[in-house]
Amino acid sequence: MTIDLNCDMGELEDAGLEAALMEFVTSANIACGAHAGDENTMARAIRLALGRGVRIGAHPGYPDRKNFGRIPMPMSPPEIERSVLEQIERLAAVAEPLGARIAHVKPHGALYNVAARDGETARAIGRAVAAWNPRAILFGLAGSAALEAWREMGLAVAAEAFADRRYQADGSLRARSFADALITHPPEAAAQAVRFARQGNVQTICVHGDTPGAPAILKACREALLYKQ
Repeated sequence: MTIDLNCDMGELEDAGLEAALMEFVTSANIACGAHAGDENTMARAIRLALGRGVRIGAHPGYPDRKNFGRIPMPMSPPEIERSVLEQIERLAAVAEPLGARIAHVKPHGALYNVAARDGETARAIGRAVAAWNPRAILFGLAGSAALEAWREMGLAVAAEAFADRRYQADGSLRARSFADALITHPPEAAAQAVRFARQGNVQTICVHGDTPGAPAILKACREALLYKQ
Protein backbone atom coordinates (compact mmCIF):
# COMPACT_ATOMS: atom_id res chain seq x y z
CA MET A 1 0.00 0.00 0.00
CA THR A 2 1.87 3.09 -1.26
CA ILE A 3 0.09 6.36 -0.46
CA ASP A 4 1.35 9.88 -1.04
CA LEU A 5 0.84 12.24 1.91
CA ASN A 6 0.49 15.87 0.87
CA CYS A 7 0.06 19.27 2.51
CA ASP A 8 -0.55 22.80 1.22
CA MET A 9 2.53 25.00 1.69
CA GLY A 10 3.65 28.55 1.03
CA GLU A 11 0.50 29.89 2.64
CA LEU A 12 1.75 30.55 6.17
CA GLU A 13 3.87 33.30 7.69
CA ASP A 14 5.23 30.86 10.29
CA ALA A 15 8.36 29.40 8.70
CA GLY A 16 8.94 27.13 11.69
CA LEU A 17 5.50 25.59 11.34
CA GLU A 18 6.01 25.03 7.65
CA ALA A 19 9.33 23.30 8.32
CA ALA A 20 7.59 21.06 10.86
CA LEU A 21 4.89 20.15 8.33
CA MET A 22 7.50 19.27 5.72
CA GLU A 23 8.97 16.62 8.05
CA PHE A 24 6.06 14.26 7.44
CA VAL A 25 4.88 14.73 3.85
CA THR A 26 5.90 13.22 0.54
CA SER A 27 4.34 15.99 -1.60
CA ALA A 28 4.01 19.74 -1.03
CA ASN A 29 1.42 21.86 -2.85
CA ILE A 30 2.89 25.36 -3.00
CA ALA A 31 0.66 28.44 -3.22
CA CYS A 32 1.37 30.45 -6.37
CA GLY A 33 0.60 33.98 -5.20
CA ALA A 34 -3.11 34.27 -6.01
CA HIS A 35 -4.90 33.17 -2.84
CA ALA A 36 -1.70 33.34 -0.76
CA GLY A 37 2.05 33.54 -1.00
CA ASP A 38 4.66 35.40 -3.03
CA GLU A 39 8.04 34.69 -4.56
CA ASN A 40 9.69 34.64 -1.13
CA THR A 41 7.29 32.10 0.38
CA MET A 42 7.46 30.01 -2.79
CA ALA A 43 11.26 29.91 -2.62
CA ARG A 44 11.20 29.09 1.10
CA ALA A 45 8.80 26.20 0.60
CA ILE A 46 10.75 24.89 -2.40
CA ARG A 47 14.02 24.91 -0.45
CA LEU A 48 12.39 23.08 2.45
CA ALA A 49 10.96 20.50 0.06
CA LEU A 50 14.29 19.99 -1.69
CA GLY A 51 15.98 19.52 1.67
CA ARG A 52 13.54 16.75 2.63
CA GLY A 53 13.23 15.07 -0.76
CA VAL A 54 9.57 16.10 -1.00
CA ARG A 55 7.84 16.28 -4.38
CA ILE A 56 6.77 19.79 -5.40
CA GLY A 57 3.41 20.78 -6.84
CA ALA A 58 1.65 23.99 -7.83
CA HIS A 59 -1.36 25.05 -5.76
CA PRO A 60 -3.31 27.60 -7.84
CA GLY A 61 -6.53 29.11 -6.53
CA TYR A 62 -8.99 31.88 -7.15
CA PRO A 63 -7.18 35.25 -7.09
CA ASP A 64 -8.81 36.31 -3.84
CA ARG A 65 -6.36 36.87 -1.00
CA LYS A 66 -9.00 38.52 1.19
CA ASN A 67 -10.98 35.27 1.43
CA PHE A 68 -7.96 32.96 1.07
CA GLY A 69 -9.44 31.53 -2.12
CA ARG A 70 -12.16 29.76 -0.19
CA ILE A 71 -15.15 31.51 -1.77
CA PRO A 72 -16.14 30.84 -5.41
CA MET A 73 -15.54 33.72 -7.81
CA PRO A 74 -17.60 34.52 -10.94
CA MET A 75 -14.83 33.71 -13.41
CA SER A 76 -15.43 32.37 -16.92
CA PRO A 77 -13.62 29.19 -18.05
CA PRO A 78 -11.14 31.22 -20.18
CA GLU A 79 -10.41 33.46 -17.18
CA ILE A 80 -9.83 30.42 -14.96
CA GLU A 81 -7.58 28.82 -17.56
CA ARG A 82 -5.51 31.98 -17.93
CA SER A 83 -5.24 32.52 -14.16
CA VAL A 84 -4.21 28.93 -13.42
CA LEU A 85 -1.59 28.94 -16.17
CA GLU A 86 -0.16 32.24 -14.93
CA GLN A 87 0.05 30.91 -11.40
CA ILE A 88 1.83 27.72 -12.40
CA GLU A 89 4.28 29.68 -14.52
CA ARG A 90 4.94 32.04 -11.62
CA LEU A 91 5.89 29.12 -9.38
CA ALA A 92 7.95 27.54 -12.14
CA ALA A 93 9.91 30.77 -12.54
CA VAL A 94 10.91 30.50 -8.88
CA ALA A 95 11.50 26.74 -8.93
CA GLU A 96 13.74 26.46 -11.97
CA PRO A 97 16.67 28.57 -10.71
CA LEU A 98 16.59 26.50 -7.49
CA GLY A 99 16.88 23.27 -9.46
CA ALA A 100 13.36 22.14 -8.58
CA ARG A 101 10.80 20.43 -10.79
CA ILE A 102 7.03 20.83 -10.44
CA ALA A 103 5.53 17.35 -10.57
CA HIS A 104 1.84 17.99 -9.96
CA VAL A 105 -0.91 20.59 -9.78
CA LYS A 106 -3.59 20.71 -7.10
CA PRO A 107 -6.26 23.43 -7.24
CA HIS A 108 -6.90 25.22 -3.97
CA GLY A 109 -9.99 25.77 -1.88
CA ALA A 110 -13.12 26.90 -3.67
CA LEU A 111 -11.56 26.34 -7.09
CA TYR A 112 -10.90 22.71 -6.12
CA ASN A 113 -14.44 22.24 -4.81
CA VAL A 114 -16.12 23.89 -7.80
CA ALA A 115 -14.05 21.79 -10.21
CA ALA A 116 -15.05 18.66 -8.29
CA ARG A 117 -18.67 19.14 -9.39
CA ASP A 118 -18.43 21.35 -12.49
CA GLY A 119 -16.89 19.90 -15.63
CA GLU A 120 -16.36 23.26 -17.33
CA THR A 121 -14.26 24.54 -14.46
CA ALA A 122 -12.33 21.29 -14.34
CA ARG A 123 -11.64 21.39 -18.06
CA ALA A 124 -10.43 24.99 -17.82
CA ILE A 125 -7.92 23.89 -15.19
CA GLY A 126 -6.99 20.90 -17.32
CA ARG A 127 -6.35 23.08 -20.37
CA ALA A 128 -4.03 25.29 -18.33
CA VAL A 129 -2.06 22.30 -17.08
CA ALA A 130 -1.90 20.76 -20.56
CA ALA A 131 -0.58 24.03 -21.99
CA TRP A 132 2.15 24.13 -19.36
CA ASN A 133 3.11 20.45 -19.06
CA PRO A 134 0.73 17.71 -20.25
CA ARG A 135 2.70 15.16 -18.20
CA ALA A 136 2.01 16.85 -14.87
CA ILE A 137 -0.27 15.01 -12.47
CA LEU A 138 -3.52 16.68 -11.41
CA PHE A 139 -4.72 16.09 -7.84
CA GLY A 140 -8.51 16.02 -7.46
CA LEU A 141 -11.22 14.80 -5.12
CA ALA A 142 -11.71 11.05 -5.39
CA GLY A 143 -14.86 10.17 -7.31
CA SER A 144 -15.37 13.71 -8.58
CA ALA A 145 -16.29 15.20 -11.96
CA ALA A 146 -12.85 16.82 -12.04
CA LEU A 147 -11.02 13.51 -12.25
CA GLU A 148 -13.41 12.27 -14.93
CA ALA A 149 -12.91 15.42 -17.01
CA TRP A 150 -9.12 15.32 -16.70
CA ARG A 151 -8.95 11.64 -17.62
CA GLU A 152 -11.07 12.35 -20.70
CA MET A 153 -8.52 15.03 -21.65
CA GLY A 154 -5.74 12.45 -21.46
CA LEU A 155 -4.16 13.97 -18.36
CA ALA A 156 -2.61 12.02 -15.50
CA VAL A 157 -4.54 12.22 -12.24
CA ALA A 158 -4.21 11.28 -8.58
CA ALA A 159 -7.42 10.73 -6.62
CA GLU A 160 -7.24 12.55 -3.31
CA ALA A 161 -8.82 12.12 0.11
CA PHE A 162 -8.56 14.28 3.22
CA ALA A 163 -7.52 13.05 6.64
CA ASP A 164 -8.49 16.28 8.40
CA ARG A 165 -11.89 16.93 6.84
CA ARG A 166 -15.32 15.41 7.36
CA TYR A 167 -17.40 14.37 4.38
CA GLN A 168 -21.01 14.67 3.31
CA ALA A 169 -23.03 11.60 2.35
CA ASP A 170 -22.49 12.36 -1.36
CA GLY A 171 -18.70 12.25 -0.99
CA SER A 172 -18.18 16.02 -1.04
CA LEU A 173 -16.29 17.80 1.71
CA ARG A 174 -18.33 19.19 4.59
CA ALA A 175 -18.33 22.98 4.27
CA ARG A 176 -15.98 24.85 6.57
CA SER A 177 -18.94 26.93 7.77
CA PHE A 178 -19.92 23.93 9.92
CA ALA A 179 -18.21 23.72 13.30
CA ASP A 180 -17.39 20.03 12.81
CA ALA A 181 -15.90 20.36 9.31
CA LEU A 182 -12.33 19.79 10.53
CA ILE A 183 -10.84 16.73 12.20
CA THR A 184 -8.21 17.98 14.64
CA HIS A 185 -7.71 14.87 16.81
CA PRO A 186 -4.61 13.12 15.41
CA PRO A 187 -5.76 9.51 16.09
CA GLU A 188 -9.11 10.19 14.40
CA ALA A 189 -7.44 11.75 11.36
CA ALA A 190 -4.95 8.87 11.17
CA ALA A 191 -7.76 6.32 11.31
CA GLN A 192 -9.54 8.11 8.47
CA ALA A 193 -6.34 8.16 6.42
CA VAL A 194 -5.86 4.43 6.88
CA ARG A 195 -9.50 3.77 6.02
CA PHE A 196 -9.14 5.65 2.74
CA ALA A 197 -5.88 3.90 1.95
CA ARG A 198 -7.38 0.46 2.54
CA GLN A 199 -10.29 1.22 0.23
CA GLY A 200 -7.73 1.36 -2.57
CA ASN A 201 -9.27 4.16 -4.63
CA VAL A 202 -7.02 7.06 -3.63
CA GLN A 203 -3.38 7.74 -4.41
CA THR A 204 -2.79 10.77 -2.18
CA ILE A 205 -4.08 11.95 1.20
CA CYS A 206 -4.03 15.57 2.38
CA VAL A 207 -3.74 17.35 5.71
CA HIS A 208 -4.16 21.13 5.49
CA GLY A 209 -1.28 23.16 6.85
CA ASP A 210 -3.61 25.60 8.63
CA THR A 211 -5.61 22.92 10.45
CA PRO A 212 -4.98 23.33 14.21
CA GLY A 213 -2.29 20.86 15.27
CA ALA A 214 -1.42 19.99 11.67
CA PRO A 215 2.14 18.71 12.39
CA ALA A 216 0.85 16.25 15.00
CA ILE A 217 -1.92 15.16 12.61
CA LEU A 218 0.55 14.58 9.79
CA LYS A 219 2.88 12.66 12.09
CA ALA A 220 0.04 10.40 13.22
CA CYS A 221 -1.12 9.83 9.65
CA ARG A 222 2.37 9.02 8.40
CA GLU A 223 3.04 6.58 11.22
CA ALA A 224 -0.33 4.89 10.80
CA LEU A 225 0.04 4.55 7.04
CA LEU A 226 3.55 3.13 7.35
CA TYR A 227 2.44 0.69 10.07
CA LYS A 228 -0.55 -0.54 8.08
CA GLN A 229 1.39 -1.28 4.89
